Amino acid sequence: MIKIVVDMMGGDLGSQATVEGVLAFLKDHHDVELTAVGKIEELGLLKDKAQLVDARDVLPMEAGVLDAIRAKTASMSVAIDQVLANNADALVSSGSTGAYLGATSIRLKKIPGVLRPALISPFPTKSLGKQVVILDIGASNENSPQELVQFAMMGKLYSQSVLDVKEPKVYLLSNGSEPEKGSPESKEAYKLLDGKFVGFMGNIEARDALDGRADVIVADGFTGNVFLKSTEGIAKMMSGMIKDAFKRNFFSKIGYLLSKKGFTKMSVALNYKNYGGAMFLGLSKVAVKAHGSSDGLAFMHALRVAYRLAKAQVPSLIEKGIIQNA
Repeated sequence: MIKIVVDMMGGDLGSQATVEGVLAFLKDHHDVELTAVGKIEELGLLKDKAQLVDARDVLPMEAGVLDAIRAKTASMSVAIDQVLANNADALVSSGSTGAYLGATSIRLKKIPGVLRPALISPFPTKSLGKQVVILDIGASNENSPQELVQFAMMGKLYSQSVLDVKEPKVYLLSNGSEPEKGSPESKEAYKLLDGKFVGFMGNIEARDALDGRADVIVADGFTGNVFLKSTEGIAKMMSGMIKDAFKRNFFSKIGYLLSKKGFTKMSVALNYKNYGGAMFLGLSKVAVKAHGSSDGLAFMHALRVAYRLAKAQVPSLIEKGIIQNA
């Protein structure tokens, strides 16, 4: 049985959305022992489907690491307690990102040999149905060349275990495709990976990151987070511009109806709800951070990702990879 602990109260939409997501997830996953942490009276629909643990408080979205550690009765803190007490395989929360990263790093601890955990997330690509995973997207601001090499290994394992890519193509995010381009750290990481890391393909520029050629893209946390926020902003801007263009007049509305099928496919590919949020790799347990605005569908996908990571025993695979590359 896969043991998953869920913080039911951390998101913007409260326990109504998380209960919906848990129910949808459990319909297709019968080998799961799930612990739901939240206000008992709000979790009634899960009474015979999960172990319920009462927690009365919720960490606000602006909460930081110290807030998470001090707030021992908050649902996120109680959920981490349950992971440790029951030796659970995975933790899922849609609560404060800062609090979640800090609290899980301190309490769940790093895998031996991991220099620094990384936040990883799948992104859509021009090739519909194909995803590229990018890490780190904000767990750290600065990373050493050695940490970037470990990110490459962890990202590769994620791509193989969760996205079923047999031979992932791994790139370094840079300001040019040439080996001599990039920050001092990324240039050194290039030297450490080139010819020594199976699947390493070199540098890739941000403008080509989502064209479908890459399976894994490695960046320091600052650069990765800027890339994440930039792509989110561009996607939002383009969506608004397209809607405005089709609303201009009668003929533009007819044009939309004729091309609706294509735009529906694009909408599905760009919908963050289908990607399950971000994963914190490098910890002794699987830790999935669902979007703060997750509805039932998005939260279900976050649970599915946690399940697949736990089922594949990704923390153990990372530990073995660290040993093999020591």
